[in-house]
Amino acid sequence: MKKILTIILYCICAITLQAQSQQDLQKGYEKFGRLLYYINSHYVDTAQIHKLVEKAVVNTLRNLDPHSVYLNADDVKAANEPLEGNFEGIGVEFNILLDTLTVVTPIAGGPSEMVGIKAGDRIVAVDGKNIAGIGLRNNDVFKLLRGPKGTIVDMEIMRKGVEELLQFRVIRDKIPIFSLDAFYEVEPGLIYLRLSRFSMTTIQEIKEALAKFKKKPAKMILDLRDNAGGVLQASIDLANQFFDKGCLLVYNEGVHWPKTMEISTDEGFFKEGELVVLVDEGSASASEIVAGAIQDWDRGILVGRRTFGKGLVQQLLPLTDGSQIRLTVARYHTPTGRAIQRPYDAGHIEKYYDDLYKRYSNGEIYSKDSIHFPDSLKYYTLKDKRLVYGGGGIMPDVFMPLDTTYYSVYYSRLVRMGLLYQFVLRYMDENRAALQAKYQKFANFDRKYEVDEALFEELLNYAESHKLPRNNDDITISAPQIKLVLKAYIARALWGMSAYFETVNKHDREFQKAVELLRAPKRN
Repeated sequence: MKKILTIILYCICAITLQAQSQQDLQKGYEKFGRLLYYINSHYVDTAQIHKLVEKAVVNTLRNLDPHSVYLNADDVKAANEPLEGNFEGIGVEFNILLDTLTVVTPIAGGPSEMVGIKAGDRIVAVDGKNIAGIGLRNNDVFKLLRGPKGTIVDMEIMRKGVEELLQFRVIRDKIPIFSLDAFYEVEPGLIYLRLSRFSMTTIQEIKEALAKFKKKPAKMILDLRDNAGGVLQASIDLANQFFDKGCLLVYNEGVHWPKTMEISTDEGFFKEGELVVLVDEGSASASEIVAGAIQDWDRGILVGRRTFGKGLVQQLLPLTDGSQIRLTVARYHTPTGRAIQRPYDAGHIEKYYDDLYKRYSNGEIYSKDSIHFPDSLKYYTLKDKRLVYGGGGIMPDVFMPLDTTYYSVYYSRLVRMGLLYQFVLRYMDENRAALQAKYQKFANFDRKYEVDEALFEELLNYAESHKLPRNNDDITISAPQIKLVLKAYIARALWGMSAYFETVNKHDREFQKAVELLRAPKRN
């Protein structure tokens, strides 16, 4: 009887709250409509009602969460291009945050990534023209930054923690749309697979790459570092490939969104092999769905640093004039129940995006001991009952601090000014045929080619002639890294992106840790 009364009271409360919500909604309609009527009928000047409404929509969404946004009719068309087709430009995913063009992520393999533009950078001037605080819209950004391959755009960028504006020169190029950046065999039976994003072609790309192997690989390194997400269904489809039938992969729910669960099917192409997943602070959204499922089921080992923490579900909802809102309707949870989304204060978007910089300032990027999780956020994995934590983002099983041993101001400017990349373009124009004749296969190039002192000196002279003075102390610190990246760029120009990553991975600490773990005796 008591249980029945409880259920009745719950239903009464729910009906009362729903009725109150409908009353508030009706009052809101009437109040805003009356406001627009007064402005249109009595305001001292002619008011542009459509602009006022757009601003009201933008500000309303801004006070909800960091990922609910407004898209005008032109924005709607352009928003799908990075996932559906290719275009020519500088290669960044962006947001207009507090009237400032903010880089969400540079597109892997694109020209902005090549010169060192980073997530969170604020682009304040393009070709000498200020673009901050002028009411910039998405369509304006496309006009400024897109353009024919080979044309140049100069930008001034404000970066958190750097006092002066940073100068970048980017050569526009065709922006890659494929999600599989690199795929190669590290050693017999061990493959490396790097995804830059999740697109509608992701699974097909991976299957085509795997089909090139006569024998099914026994081990895999899945690199999701700096993968900011994309098509969420693609991440669910990928996670599905690692599990037997019947495993919960992810679920989402919201106040007006019923709990929806994604369960693995029986189609997985890598259900039994050993697996290591590389993640970092740039791994977000769809990447975190895959990483969370793998960790929660003890399916593989996560290596790297805590992921971004973007776990909100957006739904595109049409408005009356062809525009849309991308409204957050639910939250994603890993199989153990952990919310992927990190905390945020409604209306404080700037503070939300500054969280990544706090990870640098508080030492989290460099030391695991700087990370503190409250006991209230304890969870246990589903198979081995290992302790994991919620609170936003996915903390890897094996923490790897950011490698700064090669960093110097000179190296940063060399990359940021586009000089290293530009030098390789010029070098390849003059030497491509000779290199192709001498190194017909990448394996031969990888084993024998070294950046000699003559070529290194030529690069330094080139940089000096382009207004980057030498700094011998910095050059000594960064010389091995500069030579490594120089070789990797040359490899990429000859054999594609996989050759680039195969070159740099030999000196990548996180990659080497993954190989070490997979070479170790298999755990029972």
